[in-house]
Amino acid sequence: MKIVAKKKLWKYLFWLGPFLIAVGLTVGLVSEQWGLIPLVFLIAGVVISGLGIIWQSYETNWWKRRSTQAGTNALVATLAVLAILGLINFLGTRYHLRADLTESQLFTLAPQSRELVSVLPQPVKVWVFDINQNPQDRELLENYQRQSSKFKYEYIDPQARPGLAEKFGVKDYGEVYLESGDKRQLVQTVNQNERLSEIRLTSRLQQLTNSTTAKVYLLQGHGERQLSAGKGAISQAVQGLGDKNFTTSPLNLGETSKVPEDASVVIVAGPKRGLFEGEVKALQEYLNRGGNLLLMIDPNTNPKLNSLLQEWGVRLDNRLAVDVSGESVVGLGPAAPLVTEYGQHPITKDFGNGNSFYPIARPLEITSVPGVQATPLLRTKPYPNSWAESDLQSEKLEFNADKDLKGPLTLGVALTRKQAAKSASTPQAAPTPSPLPSPTIQRKAPPASPASPALSTPTPSSTPSSQTATESRLVVLGNSDFATDGLFQQQLNGDVFLNSVTWLSQQDQQPLSIRPKEPKNRRITLTTTQGNLLILSSLLLLPLIGFAIAVIIWWKRR
Repeated sequence: MKIVAKKKLWKYLFWLGPFLIAVGLTVGLVSEQWGLIPLVFLIAGVVISGLGIIWQSYETNWWKRRSTQAGTNALVATLAVLAILGLINFLGTRYHLRADLTESQLFTLAPQSRELVSVLPQPVKVWVFDINQNPQDRELLENYQRQSSKFKYEYIDPQARPGLAEKFGVKDYGEVYLESGDKRQLVQTVNQNERLSEIRLTSRLQQLTNSTTAKVYLLQGHGERQLSAGKGAISQAVQGLGDKNFTTSPLNLGETSKVPEDASVVIVAGPKRGLFEGEVKALQEYLNRGGNLLLMIDPNTNPKLNSLLQEWGVRLDNRLAVDVSGESVVGLGPAAPLVTEYGQHPITKDFGNGNSFYPIARPLEITSVPGVQATPLLRTKPYPNSWAESDLQSEKLEFNADKDLKGPLTLGVALTRKQAAKSASTPQAAPTPSPLPSPTIQRKAPPASPASPALSTPTPSSTPSSQTATESRLVVLGNSDFATDGLFQQQLNGDVFLNSVTWLSQQDQQPLSIRPKEPKNRRITLTTTQGNLLILSSLLLLPLIGFAIAVIIWWKRR
């Protein structure tokens, strides 16, 4: 009787173990705190259940039974499958693997956005004041949040939290704000017709996190491109500079005779008339003191900048760049070279084989100059796809071996030059690179491949310790049409312009890469006739064809 009572006691104690485990789990889940009390219940339950299993196996030889072994194998296999599934789920949560198969990578952040978010100096939060949470907007914000733990976002109902809405000055549903520290900025207002834009969010994020503002001056007074909206204007390019936190102002050297001291970059965009000698000298002095200059010179113009360009080893070719490879693609004729080959340079490092085109462009010739490092940026395709045409009057463009130059042609080049700035204790003047000894320019060989190193000549021996070196930068492009309104947003045209200015400004914290792209409009617009034809073909013609095929098959099998 004692042995039977003892067995019953262990049986009851065995069931006490699962009961204590259930109590511990219940207490922890309800209170949402896994403190001492739930842990005591769980540990006690596990210990009692374990002792019960050991006693049961000792008394009944439970482990030696075939059913026990089969059940144990099944349990171990089940636990192994659960562990594998848990590990896969953990890896899937920890490491994201996503594939974007859309043509324009619509669901993937652009390199500029990824680079900017990954190096955020301080936490940034996006506030979306709206009741409805659009899945497309949430997916975009999730993509940003995956790049950095410092990027957060939250949807807010303005009616439920009026104090927060008043703090941001919210006036309507759908307003999106960025906040970083004590800085707040409106990004845009989203609605059913306008969703959250990566371009605007990245631009505002850059403005909010960048504490410096670079000043860009655009030369005027010689027929340069108009800054406000109009035919042949570059208002979109100016707006793009504003979005990247640049401050732009017009500059007339005929009135000031000197480039302002706060100028980070000076842009000369498509002058139709020549500059005065004093204006050219002012630009040279600006470069000599570490300035940065962007020249966009069109064919059939003479800006009288030869003396300045000669110091840097650049010559403007008076011939017209012709490219027959992109005629059918671009649709602007052979006088609009299509460029898909770019030099190894920060301006073009992320372009890959992307397209940019330059209507009515002139090639450039580059010669090595001591102290100047030159990197070709834009190259046309090799001959016979491209060449430099000398006969600009002929309606039919044909290569003439006596006058024309075979491709590939260089349409853009980036140059750097070290300037020795003297200290207060060294009164001697800083040396400047001497001009080329002869104005005679030989026909240059075809440019090197994109992977080739930049053209450079070793600089003289190191400067004395009493001097500090500064760097001046120059970008020369044989075209300005690519940056005009309408063409600026096509392909990589805008990126060439904006990245050139960013590199010239020497602001290393500004990311250089391709700007985010908007989704392409794929809607098909049909005329009334085309719509009626589509209806008739789908509702009448196709069913009749199917019926006729069925009758023919039936007739052959009868």
